[in-house]
Amino acid sequence: MLRIGIDIGGTFTDLAAVDERGRAVIAKCASTPRDPAEGLLEGLRLLAAELGTDLRGLLARTASIVHGTTVATNALLERKGARVGLLTTEGHRDVLEMREGLKDDRYNLRMPPPVPLVPRARRLGVRERMRFDGTVLVPLGRASLAAALRRLVRDGVEAVAVCYLHAYRNPAHERATGRALARRLPRAHVSLSSEVLPQIKEYERVWTTVVNAYVGPALARYLASLAARLRAHGYRGDVLIMQSHGGVAPVRESRRLAAGAVLSGPAGGVAAGRYCARLLGEGDLITFDMGGTSTDIALLAHGEPQLTGEKTVGGARVALPAIDIHTLGAGGGSVAWVDAGRILHVGPESAGADPGPACYARGGTRATVTDANVVLGYLDPASFLGGRIALDAGAARTAVEAVAARLGASTLAAAEGIARVVDTSMAEGITLVSVRRGVDPRRFALVSFGGAAGLHVTRVARLLEIRRVVVPSVAAVLSAWGMLATDLRYELVRSHVSEIGRMTAAGLRRHFAALERAGRRRLGAFDGPVRAHRALDMRYGEQIFEIPVDMDGVDLDAPDLLAEAAARFHRRHEALYAYSAPGQEVVIVNARVAVVGELPVLPAAPDAAARGAAPAPGRRRVWLGGWVEVPVHRLDALPAGHEVKGPALFESATTTVLVRDGERVSVTPHGWLDIRLG
Repeated sequence: MLRIGIDIGGTFTDLAAVDERGRAVIAKCASTPRDPAEGLLEGLRLLAAELGTDLRGLLARTASIVHGTTVATNALLERKGARVGLLTTEGHRDVLEMREGLKDDRYNLRMPPPVPLVPRARRLGVRERMRFDGTVLVPLGRASLAAALRRLVRDGVEAVAVCYLHAYRNPAHERATGRALARRLPRAHVSLSSEVLPQIKEYERVWTTVVNAYVGPALARYLASLAARLRAHGYRGDVLIMQSHGGVAPVRESRRLAAGAVLSGPAGGVAAGRYCARLLGEGDLITFDMGGTSTDIALLAHGEPQLTGEKTVGGARVALPAIDIHTLGAGGGSVAWVDAGRILHVGPESAGADPGPACYARGGTRATVTDANVVLGYLDPASFLGGRIALDAGAARTAVEAVAARLGASTLAAAEGIARVVDTSMAEGITLVSVRRGVDPRRFALVSFGGAAGLHVTRVARLLEIRRVVVPSVAAVLSAWGMLATDLRYELVRSHVSEIGRMTAAGLRRHFAALERAGRRRLGAFDGPVRAHRALDMRYGEQIFEIPVDMDGVDLDAPDLLAEAAARFHRRHEALYAYSAPGQEVVIVNARVAVVGELPVLPAAPDAAARGAAPAPGRRRVWLGGWVEVPVHRLDALPAGHEVKGPALFESATTTVLVRDGERVSVTPHGWLDIRLG
C-alpha cells in the first residue's frame, strides 16, 4: 500500500508517494489558485502515470493521504474569508482595534491602523461577566444575547466568533451562547474562544478566535469538495491535514480548528527537516525551502524545531502553537524590478503559477529569478519538469534585457545581479532565525529543498560561512515527502496563573493529567502508540511576557517537582536573554500538553549503494563570472560514495543543483548530495 503526501504551494503542487519499502515516486505540476483541488487531482494523475496506472488504480492502492494546504493562509492574506460577527463581553468589543496599545512601527506617525477582520458594526457586546477566577459576576443576559443574534441574522453573517472575558476559566456562558447560535443560525460556522484558545491574554484569544471563524468556512468547503472528488474516484482511506504545529489532524478536527492550518504548507518542510536530522544523524539543521513564490526557513536544534504562539499572518495574530518559521517573499517566481534610484530589487511580488515567469511562455513578461537562471545557463530549457514544460530562453532573455536597460548594465550582469540580490535576501532570513536569536549558524548544516533552492543554496551558505549543505534526492517535493513522517498531534493548554511558591506539586500534576486525558479523548479510537509532551509557560513576577519551558524528562512524582521547574526556567531564561534572576519569584502562567499518536514510521529511502557505476556526465555552458563548460550529472543515478568536485550541475526531473568551484560533493547512502564548502 502507498502513502501519499501533497503540498499545494503558490506556484507548484508537489506530491510524493512512498511504499512499504520506502521507495518514493514524486510528481510536480502547476498549482490552480482558483480551485486548488484541480491541481491536486492533476498531480495525482501524474503520480499514477509514473506508477503505470490510472487515478482510480492509484487511489485503490493508497492507505492514507497527508495534505498541506494554503486555503486558510490565502483566505487571510487575500482578505477573502467569511463574513464574520463577533460576540464579546459588553464593553469589550474594541479589543481588536485597540490591540495592545502599540504599533508595528511605533515612531511612524503616519502609519494607518490595520483594518480588523470584523468591522465595528458586527462586533456586538453581550451582557455577561466572569471574574478572573471563573465565578459568575453578571449572569448571561438572555435579552441582550437575543438582540445580538437578531443583529447577526440581519447582517447575514456566515461565521460567528464568541469571546467572553475570562471564558478560559469558565466556559459556561460561551457554551450557552453556542447553543443559542446553533438554534438561531444553524448554518453559521461558530468558534468559541474556550475551545479555540482556552488561555489567558484577551487580545490574542479574541484575534485567534476571529481568525478561526474567518477562515473556517473556506477551509471546510475546500475539504468537503476534496473529499467528494476523491470518493468519486474510489478513494476510501484517511485524509490527514498538516497543522501549523508540525503534526497532522483528521479532517473533522481541521474543520473545527481551521486557524491551526494557517501555516500548514511550510510546516511540512520542517517536518521533513526533522526526519532528515534522524537519517543524517545530524541534529543541528537549518531548513531552507525555496519554492516558486517564497522561501521558508526554520532552525532545528538537537533535531527539533521551536514552537511559538506569536505568529502574525496577513496582519492577523494567531496565538495557537506553530513551528517558528520565517517566510520571505523570495522564490523562483519573484519579480525583479528597478526603482527610481536605479537600484535593483527582487520580490516580494511573484509571478506565481499564472502567468508565471516569462520563460514559461504563458503571457508573463517581467523578469524573475527563474528567468535569470535560464539566461545564466543554469536551467536546461528542454528538460524543465522532466520536459513537460519547455522553457522559452528567448523570452527569458528579453525580460532580463528590460531590467538591464533600466540598470544600464549588460544582460548577463543583470541576470547575475538578480541572483545575487535574492541570495542576499535569503541569507538575511537565515540570520533572523539564528544570529538574532543568539545562535551561530556556522555550526549548523543547511538542508536545501524546494524546486528553486539547489541553484542558490551554496552561495547563501557561503554568505553565512556555513560549511555543509545537504540536498535530499526528493528535494523538489521534500515538504510533501516529509508530511509522511508526521504524527497525529493535539496541543492543549490550561491557564493557571500562580507564583510557584504558592502552587503545590499535586496541583501541577492534576493540571497535566487533565490535559493529557482531554488529548487522549480527542485521539478517539486511535490504536497506535501514544506519548505526551509537557511544558510550562513561565515568567518572573514583574514581567509581562512568558517563555516556554520544556518539562519532558521530569519525574512528575518527584518531591522537588516545582524546584526543578523553577531551575529549568532560570536556565532557559539565561539561554535566551543571557541573564537569569534566581532570587526573583517565578510565576507559572500556562500548563501545556501535546498528546501525540504515533503513525507508522516513514521507511528510509532505498540504499544508493545498490546502484551501478555513475553514467558519464553531459556537458553544459554556464555563467560563473565567465562562460564555463561544466559536467551535468544525473542526480538519481549516482551511487553512494561517489564524489564530484565543483563546478558541476546535478539534475533530476524536478530540480537542478549548482555546485561551484571549491565545493566537494559526496553521495550519501540514501542517494543525497552532501556538499562541503571550502
